[in-house]
Amino acid sequence: MEGALQLPIIDLSSTNPTSLTDSLRKACIEDGFFYIVNHGVLRKNHRGYTPFYDEKLDLVDNPKGDPKENIYFGAPEDISPYGNLNQWPPEEALPCWRSTVEEYYRAILNLGKRVLSLIALALNVNEDFFEKVGAFNPPGALLRPMHYPVAGEIDYSDDKHMHGCGAHTDYGMITILMTDGVPGLQVCRDKLQQRQIWEDVPQLNGGFIINIGDMVERWTNCLFRSIYHRVTKPEQEHYSVAMFFDPSPDCVVECLKSCCSESSPRFPPVRVADYLKENYNITYGYQCKFLFCSSY
Repeated sequence: MEGALQLPIIDLSSTNPTSLTDSLRKACIEDGFFYIVNHGVLRKNHRGYTPFYDEKLDLVDNPKGDPKENIYFGAPEDISPYGNLNQWPPEEALPCWRSTVEEYYRAILNLGKRVLSLIALALNVNEDFFEKVGAFNPPGALLRPMHYPVAGEIDYSDDKHMHGCGAHTDYGMITILMTDGVPGLQVCRDKLQQRQIWEDVPQLNGGFIINIGDMVERWTNCLFRSIYHRVTKPEQEHYSVAMFFDPSPDCVVECLKSCCSESSPRFPPVRVADYLKENYNITYGYQCKFLFCSSY
């Protein structure tokens, strides 16, 4: 670990659209991670539960799986492109939980669409590019509250290399993350280096942490980078909430003409549902039925 990373800050209140998209383009190319501030998202007082060790993102450092738990939620309307519904705890057990999560989901969904319209402009295409290629028809956005317990509450084993969340890239378009401020998130901006350098990403008060996912990297032929990241073994219990903004399952992702010639794309075209299914099955080590119905 080489200290804290100074991520670029994208201010959505900017009145200079050219400066805003230029800053975003620079962040996507150079860092793959950035902060969003002045986003206008309200701040107020389950697709299914994933238990401890169920996710296996990095079998080298976390061979047993990741020592965290989380819950997946999709659209509040319970309309899932993959044929499954949200699973909610009883209202009497957690009063106002469902209404709060649904309100937050809608707000973050709108923020995600706004960020992606800025990313389109930063790529010198129309701001509605992702909508026109079918990425929002409907978007496959999943909201995911996560819990990282401390050692003693759960067995982290004696392996000094074990982490709260193993090293990985995100599979979708972008991820929008809010943490409780407890340190832990780290990024490695060049995973191919023989000596990997990991840098801390602190929570910015009032801001969201945004990172580029594999789909945008494939669309841009690696111009905008999907960055390797992980969560360290927690020294104190902490929570975070991530929105994984995926394209519609039938959307086909292929290299933008502005990012490569016909002879130079690094990735072949891929249908989103096929890519996500393959990667989730690798992550969980079994057919991932809670995310995908049998037709996919």
